[in-house]
Amino acid sequence: MEPQKVTPLKIKKKNSWSMPHIYVLLFLISGVAAILTYIVPAGSFERVAGPNGRESIDPDSFTEIEASPLSFMDFMLAIPRGMQDASEIIFFTFIIGGTFMVLRRTEIIEIGVDRLARTFKNQSILIIPVLISLFAVISTTIGTPELSLVYIPVLIPLCISLGYDSMTAAAIALISTALGFTAAVMNPGTVGISQQIAGLEIYSGFQLRLIVLVVIVIIGSVYVMRYARKVKKNADQSLTYAEDKTNRRTYKDALNQPLKDMNKRQLFAILSLPIFAAVVFYGVTQLGWFMLEMSGLFIFMGIIVGLIAGLSLTKICEAYTEGFREVLMGAIIIGIARSVAIVLEDGQIMDTLVYALGSVVGHFPSTLSAIGMMGVQLVINFFIPSGSGQALVTMPIMAPLSDMLGVTRQTAILAFQFGDGFAHILFPTSGYFMAALVIAGISWAKWVRFFLPLFIIYMAVGAMFLIYAQMTGWTG
Repeated sequence: MEPQKVTPLKIKKKNSWSMPHIYVLLFLISGVAAILTYIVPAGSFERVAGPNGRESIDPDSFTEIEASPLSFMDFMLAIPRGMQDASEIIFFTFIIGGTFMVLRRTEIIEIGVDRLARTFKNQSILIIPVLISLFAVISTTIGTPELSLVYIPVLIPLCISLGYDSMTAAAIALISTALGFTAAVMNPGTVGISQQIAGLEIYSGFQLRLIVLVVIVIIGSVYVMRYARKVKKNADQSLTYAEDKTNRRTYKDALNQPLKDMNKRQLFAILSLPIFAAVVFYGVTQLGWFMLEMSGLFIFMGIIVGLIAGLSLTKICEAYTEGFREVLMGAIIIGIARSVAIVLEDGQIMDTLVYALGSVVGHFPSTLSAIGMMGVQLVINFFIPSGSGQALVTMPIMAPLSDMLGVTRQTAILAFQFGDGFAHILFPTSGYFMAALVIAGISWAKWVRFFLPLFIIYMAVGAMFLIYAQMTGWTG
């Protein structure tokens, strides 16, 4: 009897496609923008002096101009020019990386995290709403979501030592600052500028914006807590399980170890940190500080705190160099992301896109006009990922347009807030956001998988608030 032939099993290959590297993704977006300069008619608004001496647009001045599609040389220079244009935030990213490496070398971050983790050990889940609320309040008053870059290096060891993951840490930092920036109860860079353009009293209507802040903070806290509980119950459920391998080895069993000793020099170094924090807060709120000034202060903070804690100048310099290396990719991403806007501006189609999108709102039914405004602002945020920049470009159009549509100007500003704010931690053209993901060691694709359901919820919540504002004729 002949032996029966065994047919080998055919193993079906898994789909090998994966999300392109973020450099490739942003380069492709810039390429599409360059192609659009050959398709979209060129146009321009006249620039006029805006609030606080900043440049704004004359909404009645749009004219089509001679096409100026990007040449190959222009496209080749877009990324270097993006680096140049975004130099402040790139430099800020480097300084944050270097300064926190100095603080890590002093071990005061580990000491502080160790004590904070032990404080919340039995009710660790409560640290999520506490920190989200705290960071949101800071962001809603001084309007700097870029502070998430500062929070993440501290939150990662804290969250992992409590049994969570780096996605939880990034979520606390990014969502909280974005929520405060979106609600903008007293944010001078978005609501302040918008209300000046619209001719409204500065910070009027803060009561409704405060309610918005409370609602979205509660929703965000519950969403992150739900994910964090799932991760703590089963680490395999973590979206960043593989990425956290090294951090888990370093921090996972921290609470089972003896309490870290702290010498007098480390104690004095820790006590000096609130002084620097107070200087930052005063500088931002009273002196109009932004990235450049904060970067300078953080350099001095790293040097002074390092010396107080007992580090030599050589060790401080070496720590800065190591920290610069760790955030290099994030800093480069900021410049590449900025190149998209550079391409649209050089091709003279940015104003055309803004004008066309603003005109779209006029075709919405009156009851949906405010929601239409939110949608338009959402699209524009992809191209202008700056709250104050978007306000200066869009609000001169949206404010008078809202009068024609029967929408109060206060409601039009609220639509701008929702369309602008939540997208800051979704679109890859947002430089600081992409840098934050790199610092956290999280890919953009994984973040989208985590955040997209919450983003959709927030868009629905924003629509409900806008419907209420329109139905009540909200004027603040």
